[in-house]
Amino acid sequence: MFETLSTPIIVGLFVIWFCFLLLSYKGQPKGLWTLALANTGERFGYYTMLAVFVLFLHDNFGFDSGWASETFSNFLFVVYLLPLFGGMLADKYGYSKMVVMGIMVMFIGYLILSVPLGKETPAVIAMGAGLLLVSLGTGLFKGNLQVMVGDLYNAPEFADKRDSGFSLFYMAINIGALFAPTAAITIMNWAQTSLGYSKADSYHFAFAVACVSVIASILIYYLGKRTFAHVIGTTKKADKAANTTDAEVAVENDTKERIVCLCLVFAVVIFFWMAFHQNGLTLTWFADEYTAQTSTGIESMMFDVRNLLALIFIVYGLFGIFQSKGLPRILAAIMIVAGAFFLYNMVPAAGVETSISAPIFQHFNPCFVVILTPVSVALFGWLASKGKEPKAPVKIGLGMLVAACAYLWLTLDSVGLPAADPVNHVHQANVGPSLLVRTYLILTFAELLLSPIGISFVTKVSPVKYKGMMMGGWFVATAIGNKLVSIPGHMWGMDLTIVWGTLMAICLLAAIFIFSIIKKLNKVA
Repeated sequence: MFETLSTPIIVGLFVIWFCFLLLSYKGQPKGLWTLALANTGERFGYYTMLAVFVLFLHDNFGFDSGWASETFSNFLFVVYLLPLFGGMLADKYGYSKMVVMGIMVMFIGYLILSVPLGKETPAVIAMGAGLLLVSLGTGLFKGNLQVMVGDLYNAPEFADKRDSGFSLFYMAINIGALFAPTAAITIMNWAQTSLGYSKADSYHFAFAVACVSVIASILIYYLGKRTFAHVIGTTKKADKAANTTDAEVAVENDTKERIVCLCLVFAVVIFFWMAFHQNGLTLTWFADEYTAQTSTGIESMMFDVRNLLALIFIVYGLFGIFQSKGLPRILAAIMIVAGAFFLYNMVPAAGVETSISAPIFQHFNPCFVVILTPVSVALFGWLASKGKEPKAPVKIGLGMLVAACAYLWLTLDSVGLPAADPVNHVHQANVGPSLLVRTYLILTFAELLLSPIGISFVTKVSPVKYKGMMMGGWFVATAIGNKLVSIPGHMWGMDLTIVWGTLMAICLLAAIFIFSIIKKLNKVA
């Protein structure tokens, strides 16, 4: 009976939670919510595709770990390289034009990927063309949208809300990523069981989800355009000069120093993304080849996205109780009670097993982003009120240390496990799924310290006339890191402690580097 009612209950709670999200944006620029939702739609499609991509390469084309690593890392490299050129074009022709063009190009790319063409050479070529178009569209869309978000905070009344604003923006786009793995697995199972498609062909249905999501993204962008119309780029120099604030003039006076500092941060960011984006490669292989394929009891509840949503509702309800007044507190109480009631009724009976699919682990990172963002915003807000909030470069350095801790944990727990088979990818062991969940939790702590704060830092420090290009530089650093993702992939087959230990050492060295130049970075922060 409760299973039948579970979906309406979750929908009702989601509506209440959505209202809470709107309240959390109080005091932020109006355009933030619209731009965040537009990015949420695009990210949902992207991560639905990415959740199953490396498995698709093996199941459809028979790629071994080496070929799959190169294909995956090359795609990520190009996805994050092209925002540099997209930013340069936007600096000249306007940010909004590039954002809209990017969505259209992405749609064509996902459309090509959604067509099942078999396993032969023409299918590989078509896949390459689709990936290239997705990369090009992302290059025009992603960085330029974030520059527009940064421009919302040029007004003096919003200047001190930049970091918190980007944290909220980052949280919103991860809502899309939270549902992506479940969407991919669900639609693939439906294609196999209801439509009779093979496992290999069912992947294309997951890619088709991305087509729908980018349509939703552009609709949100156009429907809410009036909320951010004042930051839409222009090519007229006179207009740019008229809209330049005193703070931006000050930025122009030390352009060289700011660019140097940004490049130093970019150098550190490279190694974070090399480590973090193992979630789509070696961590997915670890989930597939080393992690138990079933779970029982309360632990098994983690793999149903509805339970994660109920947990999110409880967390936000608790924040509402302590931070809100009047009616929101009533809604907060409803969220806590209903969420707890839902979880209580979803506890499985003794001995009931839940099947675990490797891609489902990728919903933990966005779930943790959504849960931990209000914690992060509240913590740094409290520190700011005491005059003790660390500057952005310090947060970035701490993020690298936390990432090192994640791989230290994984290294220690991988002692004694057999080496992987990089060709056949056979199942090697039945490690408890909580190991990967804990790893994702620690990596999410690192991500929240580094990614939204780093993007905020770029929009704050960048010289006005190079905003698009500097944001592109952030993504170039991400691109290089994504290219380096393949190195642990090529190491797959070595002792796992070597694979994870290498990533731990890289993160630690990057943290040491950024703290060695922290005084220089803090001068411009």
